[in-house]
Amino acid sequence: MTENFLFREYALSLPDTVEKPHFKVSSYRVKQKIFLTHNKQENRLCVKLSEIDQSVFTSASKSAIYPVPNKWGKHGWTLIELDKVHPEMLKDAITTAYNHVSK
Repeated sequence: MTENFLFREYALSLPDTVEKPHFKVSSYRVKQKIFLTHNKQENRLCVKLSEIDQSVFTSASKSAIYPVPNKWGKHGWTLIELDKVHPEMLKDAITTAYNHVSK
């Protein structure tokens, strides 16, 4: 579903965002803090949301957006399946993660 939405270009267009490797994935950071990682092999993103925002996004699209299934998920880390998420929902999630981390 995200063929027409280039998340990488969008993430890098956000002020002061840099892309750096993070283990075996790409990370996108603001103020040296990660707000987004991209696991190309699994075709998904992981974003850092507040607990409230995580609840809102996961309730809107449970099969496409869900908490990381471990302790990181309880701290707002949220997985996004790129082949299942609507482009506007993805853009909103990236923006929300960026705003959360850049505070």
